[in-house]
Amino acid sequence: MMARFRSAPSPAVLGQFLLLALAWGSSFLFIKIALEGLSPAQVVLGRLLAGAVALLAVTAVTRQRLPRDPAVWGHLTVVSVLLCVLPFSLFSWAELHVPSGLASIYNATTPLMTLLVASVALPEERPDRTKLTGLLLGFIGVVVVLGPWRGLSGGEGLAQAACLLATLSYGLAFVYLRRFVSPRRLPALSVATVQVGLGAVIMLALAPLTATDPMRLSWPVTLSVAALGVVGTGLAYLWNTNVVAAWGATNASTVTYLTPVVGVVLGIVVLGESVSWNEPLGAVVVIAGIALSQGLLSFGRRSAPDHSDDSRR
Repeated sequence: MMARFRSAPSPAVLGQFLLLALAWGSSFLFIKIALEGLSPAQVVLGRLLAGAVALLAVTAVTRQRLPRDPAVWGHLTVVSVLLCVLPFSLFSWAELHVPSGLASIYNATTPLMTLLVASVALPEERPDRTKLTGLLLGFIGVVVVLGPWRGLSGGEGLAQAACLLATLSYGLAFVYLRRFVSPRRLPALSVATVQVGLGAVIMLALAPLTATDPMRLSWPVTLSVAALGVVGTGLAYLWNTNVVAAWGATNASTVTYLTPVVGVVLGIVVLGESVSWNEPLGAVVVIAGIALSQGLLSFGRRSAPDHSDDSRR
């Protein structure tokens, strides 16, 4: 049977989607390098500060106004915690114990987590039987990646659980952004600037408690944090806001189809990380489950094209 994909999205949104995949896929490599001289909290603080500075500079050059509605700032505070502070912290800590490529594979579960949250919070995205089948297939893939038959040390097991908790946080953020922020049709740049800036403020406030370890700065560490901030946090969240607004919460989260490919390849080529057979196999199963659950891939022929979603694109 032949697979059938939906019609192609607009080139502008697709371009931002691909850039987002490259930025977030390489982030796991940069986190691993940055951890050679910084604690997890310091990595998060550095990337959010760099991202906020980059976005504020673009905002100033383009003379983009920031939102003034206190309700918007309240919503963006929630998004900042769910999309920046919490998952960044969890992934940074996890990479003390697991390879960067494996962390990027777990990041691919974001659409599954998004579907779980969307099924409750977004009536138009509640799963039917096909989506539930895809969801089940995806979580089978997670188990394959985890490889429980190999046995796990305490640190590695907790680290992999932290990766899954981070993707659940992403899922919550995607849905919250779609429900409470995207309908306001605010400029993507102002949304991303406030979101990342609030994350930097939160981490600065927590720094006396969480970021007190001695730092061992080097050029690779410094440049990695800068790349995480300017590209992986600053520009990436601008692109992400545009994609969520154009495609919806669940479809936008499928950017994680590509991030594990980028993350695993960079981990092997740059860091010399090894990959167990079950990890890429599990990633393929996860992605197949996501494709099925999102309706991006179907099997068989239909008597007529399906245009039921055209009004929402």
